Amino acid sequence: MKLLNKITTLTFLFFGLLSFSQETLPIYQDYLSDNVYLVHPAAAGIGECGKIRLTARSQWLGINNAPQLQTLSFHAKFKEDSKAAFGAILFNDKNGFHSQRAVQGTYAYHLSMSKGNVFNQLSFGLSLSAVQNEVDQSTFSGDPQVRQIIESDFYFNSDFGLAYHYGGFSSYLTIKNIFLTAKSNLNSEFDALNLRNYILGAGYYFGKNSKLQYEPSFMVQYKEQTGEKIVDLNVKVYKQLKGSLLWAGLSYRSSFGGNTFEDATYFSPILGVNFKRYMFSYTFTKQSGDVVFSEGGFHQISLGMNLFCAKRRLAACPNINGQLF
Repeated sequence: MKLLNKITTLTFLFFGLLSFSQETLPIYQDYLSDNVYLVHPAAAGIGECGKIRLTARSQWLGINNAPQLQTLSFHAKFKEDSKAAFGAILFNDKNGFHSQRAVQGTYAYHLSMSKGNVFNQLSFGLSLSAVQNEVDQSTFSGDPQVRQIIESDFYFNSDFGLAYHYGGFSSYLTIKNIFLTAKSNLNSEFDALNLRNYILGAGYYFGKNSKLQYEPSFMVQYKEQTGEKIVDLNVKVYKQLKGSLLWAGLSYRSSFGGNTFEDATYFSPILGVNFKRYMFSYTFTKQSGDVVFSEGGFHQISLGMNLFCAKRRLAACPNINGQLF
């Protein structure tokens, strides 16, 4: 019975692995919690503050070996008036008996084109990452065909991105996993997987002088290997209070097309608060569709702190002006 449970768990985790872990860093709704840099390298140092962000995500609660993801990131300008910026990400992604640990470094350059009182900026970013893949079969038992060992290897990859901001408008274009160095098996004799992912996103922030501020946005992904398309439709609402900022968001994600296990949709409500230089948010993701791995949903907590804040620049979206309004 225990062996049957392991096989069942391994089966759906394998399909989850195909859907989610064939990325250097899996892309969820983290970016909506003032963490755009996790997806787009051009966002490194893009605002007037350096930003530390810590996230912890847990999926399919109540199921053994369910996916877990933790990320720690920091990005800032080299100095206050510098056009150049840097960033770094550490992450641990565990999915069943497979795990990834990685470090990523980023260099970004921001070209200001502002005239008058309108923020206008073009940005470029390049990230390099080193990833350790590991498969842990040491807990397998009862099947002589499965070797009870731990295997691991390394691969390297790179992301390149562009960003353009104009007033309350923000946009990003990123190509992730440019190199074809991830292997289809831990054995390096196998051909490399094509993990390339094209990401386009844009949003608009408005209502600065109103009781509430709004920021609708979208993000589209296209995965070259599978032909899968992923579309996010998002909206965030902000409420300014004395010394703090309350905000809430809702994200709808649809995954469809290509050589994937099953089309799927996800709904993610998000609640957050900014207090002085600190940020906290909670995200809950509920899956729907013909195939649902768990009724429990996915939970994520994000913590953040802004550092080395410079004098506020021209009016722009919250990702640029990270301090309280």
